[in-house]
Amino acid sequence: MKFKTKLAITFLTIILLPVLLSLVAFIVIGTVMVRSADQAFGLETSDYSMMSDSIDAFSRGTDELFNEILAKAKQEPEDLENEAYLEELNALAGEKSSYIIVRKWEALYFAGDQPAANKIFDRLPPYGLENENADAGVYYNDMRKLVKQVDFTFSDGSPGSVFIITRITSIFSRSFLVDMFLAIVLILVLTGLVLTQWIHKSVFSPVNRLNLAMQKIAEGNFDYMLESDDDSEIGELYRNYEDMRLRLKESTEEKLQNERQNRELISNITHDLKTPITAIKGYVEGIIDGVADSPERRDKYLRTIYTKANDMDRLINELTYYSSIDNNRIPYNFQRINVADFFGDCVEDVGLDLESKNIQLNYSNLVDPDTRVIADPEQLKKVINNIIGNSIKYMDKPDGVIDIRLLDEVDSIRVEIEDNGKGIAAKDLANIFERFFRTDASRNSMKGGSGIGLSIVKKIIEDHGGYIWATSKEGEGTCLHFVIRKYREAEVNE
Repeated sequence: MKFKTKLAITFLTIILLPVLLSLVAFIVIGTVMVRSADQAFGLETSDYSMMSDSIDAFSRGTDELFNEILAKAKQEPEDLENEAYLEELNALAGEKSSYIIVRKWEALYFAGDQPAANKIFDRLPPYGLENENADAGVYYNDMRKLVKQVDFTFSDGSPGSVFIITRITSIFSRSFLVDMFLAIVLILVLTGLVLTQWIHKSVFSPVNRLNLAMQKIAEGNFDYMLESDDDSEIGELYRNYEDMRLRLKESTEEKLQNERQNRELISNITHDLKTPITAIKGYVEGIIDGVADSPERRDKYLRTIYTKANDMDRLINELTYYSSIDNNRIPYNFQRINVADFFGDCVEDVGLDLESKNIQLNYSNLVDPDTRVIADPEQLKKVINNIIGNSIKYMDKPDGVIDIRLLDEVDSIRVEIEDNGKGIAAKDLANIFERFFRTDASRNSMKGGSGIGLSIVKKIIEDHGGYIWATSKEGEGTCLHFVIRKYREAEVNE
């Protein structure tokens, strides 16, 4: 669930839940208090309108009874002397939280509630007051009584009055307000607890897990995983953490591998340079000590020294070149080149060298003569020379053969350079493009080389947007395949 949705739910919960619960509390507390009042005073409260405007509600509640008594007083006043009729009227008044008092002259003639009548009788309005404000009645605040008066004349000519006494039991008492205040406080506390628990579970707990994961990262532990199927911001944060963790883990492992390879490089350089230096020192000492005592021997020693110096120079150049290409400092000069012309020139260049080494070169071109690619001719030529150089280096047969084939792959061209050398073991085939990897365990510098030739080839091909792989069979030979995308004029125009 998105944070925006959670905020909306939280907002609605804060607004609606307390309101709904307060309404429920109001109804429950009001019902309890009304029933308590009914039991305490013998009332029969029929609706909740008395909770809001009790005096007006109680006054309206007795209007019908008042009008009936008023009609009797005008038309049939003798009925108001009938005790049975008065009992009937009192029963009707009781349904409205009221009772009847009838006064004759200054004496009590009838009382629907004798104890209550004794308390209020002396304070009842005098005869004739109903003409001034009979409909509204008179409210006694200290007694919480509403009195309505109807005057009539007894059959013997005595003045009389019928009083409707209504108990005003306002629901908004102090206890009600206290109960409602406590209920609202409890509702707010419960709402806060529910929302706090929900926010804690959906936000703070995941954040604490993420914090713990970040501490693990800071300690160098890249194996602490955070998994979440949630599509919210937390889930996205977890997925970003996982991406970061995997990248850091990969980067750290790569760094460790580079450090290991650098140590291996130092060891390789030490070994590969020590061999020719030792040989050079030995031959120079032979010249100084007079061991080379003839012009022929001296010439041989000097040629050997020159060869070893060339080996050292080649190794240093190769390492310098690899350092440049590994740090992306080689300025590629990409241009459109014709595949047939370019490889034709390459075959012609390497053909003479292979012929001098008694190695047969076969070349076949199956691509269209107009096929072109975007490439750096100098770097692409280095790729071919390195691959052929490797084939020469590991050629173990007197009649060596190297085949160069150009194949059409619709959108790309594929170049295959195959030899009939000693091949590569299956366990080593996947590693031949790694830096400083050499299948020659004896580390013979004449054949083993620096171990970075094929890694340079792979880097150049990938920088051209292509890819390279190898197939081999021990005792039969090795084939290097690389693919480069064709240049199409239509693609550029689009």
